[in-house]
Amino acid sequence: MTRSLAPTALLLGNFVIGTTILAPTGMLPELSAAFGVSIRDAGLLITFGAVVLCICSPLSAWLTSRLDRRVLLSGIMLVMVVANLASAFAPGYEAMMAIRLVMMAAAAPFTPQAAGTVGLIVAEEKRGSAIAYVFLGWSLAAAVGLPMVTVLASRYGWQAPFACITVLALVNLAMLLRLVPPRLFGEPVELKTWLALGRNALVGLLLLVTFLQMSGQFVVLTFMGPLLQRLAGAGSDAIAVVFALYGIFGFIGNVIATKMVDRLGGYRTSLIFVTSLLAGMSIWAFGAGGLVMMTVGVGFWGLGFASSNSMQQVRLVMAAPAMAGVLVSLNTSVLYIAQAFGSAVGGALFVRGRLHATGYAAVTLIVLALGAILLTRRLSEASGVSDR
Repeated sequence: MTRSLAPTALLLGNFVIGTTILAPTGMLPELSAAFGVSIRDAGLLITFGAVVLCICSPLSAWLTSRLDRRVLLSGIMLVMVVANLASAFAPGYEAMMAIRLVMMAAAAPFTPQAAGTVGLIVAEEKRGSAIAYVFLGWSLAAAVGLPMVTVLASRYGWQAPFACITVLALVNLAMLLRLVPPRLFGEPVELKTWLALGRNALVGLLLLVTFLQMSGQFVVLTFMGPLLQRLAGAGSDAIAVVFALYGIFGFIGNVIATKMVDRLGGYRTSLIFVTSLLAGMSIWAFGAGGLVMMTVGVGFWGLGFASSNSMQQVRLVMAAPAMAGVLVSLNTSVLYIAQAFGSAVGGALFVRGRLHATGYAAVTLIVLALGAILLTRRLSEASGVSDR
């Protein structure tokens, strides 16, 4: 029974990690006002945090490869408890930045190691759907966590979301200690592991897909609240609703992808949801200024948001199953590089008042991602990877 419930504990752990990482996105105006900094400077909490995440994700895969997974994941969640509580009492912007960077360094291994851990628990034929299931936690972070942050911050102040996340992290800590089986170890990560991955062209192209599709989204996502406010005159309640729709559709898309992937394969499922991502971002870009059109765009975008990332994880694991934990950590690192790049591009456009250009930049990057996905098909066949 304990083993069968472990994936749910990992899913909820990803929810806590995802909400922690996304939290500043939902309360940029409140953080800006409280600390006396610009919206762009408040956005640097996301950008610099992403830089730390992208550096620490592969590094931690090497440093922690020999640790018991229950000990590692529980230890990370304990740091989330302490760091989120400290964030709620941060006296100023500099202190908040310092706490956040430490928090991101600790959070970096969780998502890849959760994926690797569930691969050790479930049967091989269920591995793809199990990994996608664990990544539903990120969909829930967008569907429930981000709107929760926005509502709590707008009504009770920026400290309230951090206090709430602290409680959730404490609950998940207890679940991880109770439900994740002890003495679970992955393959040790050595220099030859990285060299082997560096020679794998399919892995390289899949990582490029991750970079393009995620950087495109974060050009807009980092500043989605202020963009809705300035382009469409949306208030805090309307912004919270749009965030909620984004997350709800993200959750729905990920559930559908989880059901589809074992039948259609990673390539076809990925193609479907990145197309939805592109459609949604295009509607947002060309409908910017109208709240209804932007909201419709967010719906289609949401369908492809978490599902496309989950399919990237599945396709990478299928490309080299023996190195699943390392591959997921690499992909996570690239995701955070993309987050930093996308938010930096969005911030540069935002501060110059080129608000409409953020949508066009996002569309361009996602079009390139779709083209890269099409190229992976031929490499999959040449590598003998069953990816359909």
